[in-house]
Amino acid sequence: MIAYPPIHDYALVGDCRTGALISSRGSIDWLCLPRFDSPSCFNRLLDWDHGGYCAIHPNNFFRTRRWYRPNTAVLTTEFLTADGRAQLTDLMPVAEPRPTSLSFPLRQVLRRIEGLEGTVQFSLTIKPRPDDGRTIPIFRVRGRAGYCADFGGRMLFVAVDAPMDIAIGKLSGTVTVTRGDSITLWMAYSEEAPGVYPRLSTAAQAIDDTLSYWTDWANQCRYTGPSREQVLRSAITLKLLSYAPSGAIVAAPTTSLPERLGGGLNWDYRYCWLRDASLTSHAFFRLGFEAEAVAFTQWMTHATRLTYPELQVMYTLHGEASIPERSSSFFEGYRQSRPVRFGNAAAQQYQLDIYGEVLDSLLLYVEAGYPVDRDMRRWIVQVGDLICTSWLRPDHGIWEVRGNPRHYVHSKVMCWVALDRVERLARNLSLAASSGAWRQAREALTRTVLKTGYSNVRRSFVQVLGGTRLDAVALTFGLTGFIPGRDPRMSSTITTIQRWLTRGPLVYRYLTEQETGREEGTFLPCSFWLVEALALAGRVAEAEDIMTHLHERTNDLGLFPEEIRYDDGAFLGNFPLAMTHAAHLGALLRLDSKE
Repeated sequence: MIAYPPIHDYALVGDCRTGALISSRGSIDWLCLPRFDSPSCFNRLLDWDHGGYCAIHPNNFFRTRRWYRPNTAVLTTEFLTADGRAQLTDLMPVAEPRPTSLSFPLRQVLRRIEGLEGTVQFSLTIKPRPDDGRTIPIFRVRGRAGYCADFGGRMLFVAVDAPMDIAIGKLSGTVTVTRGDSITLWMAYSEEAPGVYPRLSTAAQAIDDTLSYWTDWANQCRYTGPSREQVLRSAITLKLLSYAPSGAIVAAPTTSLPERLGGGLNWDYRYCWLRDASLTSHAFFRLGFEAEAVAFTQWMTHATRLTYPELQVMYTLHGEASIPERSSSFFEGYRQSRPVRFGNAAAQQYQLDIYGEVLDSLLLYVEAGYPVDRDMRRWIVQVGDLICTSWLRPDHGIWEVRGNPRHYVHSKVMCWVALDRVERLARNLSLAASSGAWRQAREALTRTVLKTGYSNVRRSFVQVLGGTRLDAVALTFGLTGFIPGRDPRMSSTITTIQRWLTRGPLVYRYLTEQETGREEGTFLPCSFWLVEALALAGRVAEAEDIMTHLHERTNDLGLFPEEIRYDDGAFLGNFPLAMTHAAHLGALLRLDSKE
């Protein structure tokens, strides 16, 4: 099997429209153009032989270290060889309105090599494979220092201050840098003719503008506690996963990175899950990044109107409800993990918990003083009435288990949360509503969950009503306000989950039907929910100790995956995951508040 880089080897750079995954060896192995959910152009992540990439690395043996420039999404990779030392700066200029003399194309990736010591010879290769690998573009010379490839009304421009050789579907070249030398590779994607061609003379300004953009954004953070560096890294990662033109937030920038190597648990996460995005919005509100939180809330209120009062699980970045799922046989999959999927059939699942997360975020929006229009006021009342009857239905739950719906305990708890937030919103907005029915439904939910959602045998809240199977999502029940964090039933739930579902600081979502375990990796959001639940239960020192160990599980850049395999620490699943970083922020803020 080809030696694919491990998932933890990748960094993310982006422009809040799409994102590129870059390995520690200086190769862009994943980039969709022009947006997160577009077909991929660089896609070696899913097929090492046939996928496209853009690689910059020394010709001889080298070692690397890398870091993000402080409080930014600008990546620096330092290469050390026997003959010298050089560094590579990677970024995607952010196309936000700024006072600048530059005119930007639709999407850009800017890569700059700088010599630091001695002499380093670099190899440069640009091998795009647009349309998810199915198109092999033809390059031609463009101007004195440029090249372009046309693939069906779309253009990829390459400006580079070094000569390149043209082959079918590929540009390649060799450059040598000494101390003080610099070489710039600037790629630009455009869907408009004639397109804006990047000028190498403005590269330094583009880098400075991008650094300023990110540091200005990070300076809005209200958090000033001891974990500010970790808070900002997760916040910047979540910002990178936001789609600025609409306000939507993707669950991850990738598709089909496996939850189990060689298995079929490969899903497309390049869409906006209302659950994950609401948790992200909640974190943005608490940190002071209100523009992003407001943008998502306003996008959500418009994107979901076609299905009012019901909510769909996920939507595209522009709010389309249809996300058909298909499998591709063209790519072999990451480490031969098939199928490779585009689209996600879970969009058509029935999931009750999303109402609680959405309304919890909406309450913060209203409490912050932002306006709610007439349609949204009407929807708040309608969704309260809807939950009064819908909570009795089975659903597919937070883990989107495919098959028959079931009565998931977490879904019932989140229906309680939805009704609680609806009542509070109605009071805050002075809405005319029959809140008596809401209160009766909420009380019925409380009785049902406490009677049949808690197992006296397991001494824990369980996955389905009347069942005994454990589910780590029960760690969130105290965080929502459904039950006090120090209630004996929450305390025993924490203890039971620690006994059966945890390995060190890592937590499994649940055991398989065979109760053997652990074909999947541990699910990182659950680990951070454990930290929060422990802190809320008064076990702060234990929570802090687990958090310390979890921070040792990031990659070298502070990025978290979806899952981690316990035995060897391998990252699994789509990367980086918005839900993990949102849960990480929740745990850090909980520990800082000492609640």
